[in-house]
Amino acid sequence: MPQLTVRGIAVERLVSVSKPMVEELAAVCGCGKDNFTIDRLATTSVFEGKTTETYPFVEVAWFERGRDVRDRVAETITRFVRQAGVPEVEVAFKEYSEAAYYINGIACDSGES
Repeated sequence: MPQLTVRGIAVERLVSVSKPMVEELAAVCGCGKDNFTIDRLATTSVFEGKTTETYPFVEVAWFERGRDVRDRVAETITRFVRQAGVPEVEVAFKEYSEAAYYINGIACDSGES
């Protein structure tokens, strides 16, 4: 956690910035690089009866860290995606609660390890 799900960005472009982006995101979030996953979805977008290019979009699933950190994460992702040659990108956040997140069947808020 955080988990980045990406669509509409070529895998080669994403790979080219993934390492420095995760390094910076880890510093912003105050967690290890190994807490991050990046999944690039191969999607087919359809509009008006035809296939079309998928708009660049990054969804960040995470435990909320506050507005300041969220703003910095969005800025960091946007900067690196644009550095990879993608002129526009949207970033959205999906928040998990510890009570509704389970690791090996145990809720994160249970106090068990």
